[in-house]
Amino acid sequence: MTRKPVRRSAELPTEAVLREFIAEAGTRLRKGDIARAFGLGPDQKPALRAMLRNLERDGMLVRAGGRQVRAAEALPERCVVEITGTDRDGDPLARPVGWDRQGKPPIIFMLPEKRGHAALAPGARVLARLRRIDDDRYEGRTVRRLDEEPASIIGVFRAEGEGGWIEPVDRKSRAEWKVPPGETAGAESGDVVRAMPLPAFGYRPKPARIAEHLGRMGDARSISLIAIAALGIPADFPETAIDEAKRARGVRPGRRTDLREVPLVTIDGADARDFDDAVFAEPAGPGHRIVVAIADVAHYVRPGSALDREALKRGNSVYFPDRVVPMLPEALSNGWCSLRPGEDRGCLFVEMIVDAEGRKLSHQFGRGLMRSFARLTYEEVQGAFESGWEADLPDGTIDHLYAAYRTLLAARQARGTLDLDLPERKITLDEAGRVTDVAPRPRLDSHRLIEEFMILANVAAAEELERLRQPCMYRVHAPPSPEKLDSLRNLLATFEISLKPGDQLHPRDLDHVLRLVAGSDAAPLVNEAVLRSQSQAEYAPENIGHFGLALNSYAHFTSPIRRYADLLVHRALIAGLKLGTDGLRPEHADGFETIAAAITSTERRATDAERQSADRYLAAYLADRIGEDFGARVSGVTRFGLFVTLDATGASGFVPMALLPDDFWHFDEADGTLSGTRSRVVFRLADPVLVRLREAKPVTGGLLFTLIEGGSAPGEGGGQHRRLPARKGGRKPGRAPARHKRSRR
Repeated sequence: MTRKPVRRSAELPTEAVLREFIAEAGTRLRKGDIARAFGLGPDQKPALRAMLRNLERDGMLVRAGGRQVRAAEALPERCVVEITGTDRDGDPLARPVGWDRQGKPPIIFMLPEKRGHAALAPGARVLARLRRIDDDRYEGRTVRRLDEEPASIIGVFRAEGEGGWIEPVDRKSRAEWKVPPGETAGAESGDVVRAMPLPAFGYRPKPARIAEHLGRMGDARSISLIAIAALGIPADFPETAIDEAKRARGVRPGRRTDLREVPLVTIDGADARDFDDAVFAEPAGPGHRIVVAIADVAHYVRPGSALDREALKRGNSVYFPDRVVPMLPEALSNGWCSLRPGEDRGCLFVEMIVDAEGRKLSHQFGRGLMRSFARLTYEEVQGAFESGWEADLPDGTIDHLYAAYRTLLAARQARGTLDLDLPERKITLDEAGRVTDVAPRPRLDSHRLIEEFMILANVAAAEELERLRQPCMYRVHAPPSPEKLDSLRNLLATFEISLKPGDQLHPRDLDHVLRLVAGSDAAPLVNEAVLRSQSQAEYAPENIGHFGLALNSYAHFTSPIRRYADLLVHRALIAGLKLGTDGLRPEHADGFETIAAAITSTERRATDAERQSADRYLAAYLADRIGEDFGARVSGVTRFGLFVTLDATGASGFVPMALLPDDFWHFDEADGTLSGTRSRVVFRLADPVLVRLREAKPVTGGLLFTLIEGGSAPGEGGGQHRRLPARKGGRKPGRAPARHKRSRR
């Protein structure tokens, strides 16, 4: 064995020198080989052994059979990797395929792919180009996906001669696709289509072949179909799953607890079609007894069944203004797993005792048979409470619910949670699927009542599984990262609001900021900024707590009809409490980490689909109002123009630099302002503006505006409209160099 000569010395080498020596040796070494090479005596071998252990722990070297070691090898520049999950920001994590070395495989952080590609799901394999960050971490960029069809194109077909063009629905896609003659599949102008790329040569437009018709762009109901197709959301169930659902029947009492005499009620939105949770409350000493009953989905969806495979594949239901893409077939989601009034239904329930301050004193889970006393809407419950009239409900039903809610609310406030005020848009469609109204969805105490009852039940479920030492699919929410907190501090500084220094914030610190701006013009923007500063909540088998709710243990238990995570929690409770043979089996817990990554990914896909659809519906709603003026507020300031949000509908759009008044515009990243050199007009976040709608594209959901009035003089706050001169002539960006370089963080 040839080794690099080393000057013999009685001194111990440093870890850096030792690492370099082992790497340059290029072969396996024993501890004795290393000791001889450095001239170390027997008394120095314990220190050498400790250094080798440190290097092994840090991934610098690995065991190589017997008592030999060798240097840990770097991964090649190109490597096939498999996606294992996502990080806190939702970006994919991967590991090398076929890892056969000792020690843990390195972590590979995959960079986001181009828009239009479906997210990399756990289990997907790609050829990646790697860049080493440090010894056990790499950054990966996808070169080619290895286990799927080429990415399809979703867009609107525009006929031209015997062929045509496809306008992609992705607003960031700048290329149109050419459809050659004979590849249109009978599509007509205005059809929403799925197309597949064809081989392209040279610099000619990219060709594509239409593979599927998805609907007509003129039909408002096609908007949700666009999101379903573009994001790959499974919409149709296989016959095996449908047959299993159709064979379902009602449960028998057996050993179930009979809750049919307890006046449980469901409280949902007026447009809800499935009811999977029911509630009851009554006084118990100085506090209250609360019962939350949840549809027994685990009775019907058994591990390994066709229904189970399809539910995991979907991860959750997806809700659009015109339809629902359910996690379970309708025979279950709207049938045997829906707690319809007056009909016997199987349930899992938790009975909880809370004291006068809303602190949970005890809980007890069981499997029961219930009969919903009434199906109530949020508006009905709120009206009954305010009027004191409970119609045909047992005396005190509503009053007891609200009394229990008030104690839970007090406990929440004492705990110091983050209570964001983010109005939800309600899009109303007529029978033809056209948008008739867009308005903020009301936020009533009845909504908060159900939310607090569900949170309490979710906490009880997590704590019970910990007591039983059962696997738990936690709902976790990490604290904000230091980088995001720095960005939030910079934004709050523009409103002269300071945030506690450091990154060890409590949710009440952020909630204090929200209370400072409550009712002001800046409130919507600050609430949105605080939301964006948060890490994304996710599912995980390891518990790190829930930052936003200020809770140590939290799991989803209350919606197994529409969330797979809740079904897993139900199965774990059934197994731990020995409530049946359909609980979680020990071998299933081994896959919790993979399942957590998958259902976190499907949840984010659903959120993206719902947001995209809302944007397209709003664009369709405003498409007939081109040229109208709208009151709005500045929601983003960039070197390229202003983002604005309309006051009436919450629709967001862009005012590009070319459509600002004729001036030399200066972007100050540190202050978050855009200022005119000649006019001395300054635009800041939350400034009121008057904008004119110039373009609305339902295909992409994009809105383009021209600025009419707004801004303020230097040193002035926002709040006054300033009439601005119109831009003269053609497109003149009028852009001056920014004072600060854009951050690369």
